[in-house]
Amino acid sequence: MTSEPDAQPTAETDATDAVTSPADDAPDAATDLPGGPARRRGPLRAGERVQLTDTKGRLHTILLTTDGYFQSQRGSFRHTELIGKPEGTVLTTATGHQLLALRPLLSDYVLSMPRGAAVVYPKDAGQIVQMGDIYPGARVVEAGVGSGALSMSLLSAIGERGRLLSVERREDFAEIAVGNVESWFGGTHPAWDVRVGDLADVLPGAVEPGTVDRMVLDMLAPWENLEVAADALVPGGVLVAYVATATQLSRFAEDVRATECFTEPHAWESMVRTWHLEGLSVRPDHRMIAHTGFLVTTRRLAPGNTPPQRTRRPAKGAYPADGDWSPEDVGERVISDKKVRRVRRDIARRAEIEESGMASRPGSRPSGTGAPVTPSSSGPSAPPDVPTGGAGAPVAPSPANAPTAVTPASPDVAGP
Repeated sequence: MTSEPDAQPTAETDATDAVTSPADDAPDAATDLPGGPARRRGPLRAGERVQLTDTKGRLHTILLTTDGYFQSQRGSFRHTELIGKPEGTVLTTATGHQLLALRPLLSDYVLSMPRGAAVVYPKDAGQIVQMGDIYPGARVVEAGVGSGALSMSLLSAIGERGRLLSVERREDFAEIAVGNVESWFGGTHPAWDVRVGDLADVLPGAVEPGTVDRMVLDMLAPWENLEVAADALVPGGVLVAYVATATQLSRFAEDVRATECFTEPHAWESMVRTWHLEGLSVRPDHRMIAHTGFLVTTRRLAPGNTPPQRTRRPAKGAYPADGDWSPEDVGERVISDKKVRRVRRDIARRAEIEESGMASRPGSRPSGTGAPVTPSSSGPSAPPDVPTGGAGAPVAPSPANAPTAVTPASPDVAGP
């Protein structure tokens, strides 16, 4: 018997072997993406948040822990009954009630996360991303971080190759925002840079003139930063302002025109009305998300150019307002130091649970139902013989995660 020589590789064989399918590399590459598929796929794990929905549509957001216990009017269960189960599991409690377990979406997380300043609602964040043309790889500046709600939407839009510079005047608000954003993305986002200070002082030293593609101003008096914004934006760059009141809207629009560095401003507000769907009873819900804030967009003109002269005449008595503005002038709500300290403690505790996957600290004695994920009143205590933990215990529906929570008790607007 004779043996045939080994087959020699041909050019076609080499070319075929050299080609790697993008689909083969996709799972490995996706694991490095902050908040990417690796964190949003697979079975439920200890240390991650889960949103429970009961048969009446009430929502409960909890952190899964290996020693956690959930209890509500609809029944109770140990967290270990969900850990390792696929997302979308329907759990039946001992009382016969059913609970649907899903990972919360970004819009769900924003409404249930700890907050110091009022958040930018998802409906407004979506408008800012779309109408501000926030694209992958863009260089974006955000002034007024608040609790980090808008930062997460901007980071999702620009991706890892973009850059987001967030400037916040209050250090405690910046700390809260960093905790919320890192909790959502599972760590530090490589495209995010947070600075504490006034925009007029921070921006010139942080970016080169004419290099910023998009800028979002979420502050009390955005018109005070028009000059520094004009210097930083590229020709054609988009400037977006988010203001709470009609007086702020008027002042900003008039000052934009006075600079002669921007195009004619466009302003609008968005309102969201959900619908009731039950058989033939299809009608609008009785509640809706009405006014939260005004959005204004304008674009940077090329240096040395002035906007075309408007032909329409302003209404009689129309003129820009003068004088200084204070938070009381626009009805801004004061955030107490006590609340900010409590939120910072909640975020630090949540970070410990997400890292360890345990609700109780090592060596500590299991007790009660523990602290809720979000600042809210906790439910009834768990049975004495059930080991319970810290923040992975029951979370009573709060105005942020109840089914009607999308409608604030009083209009939530973005703080300075």
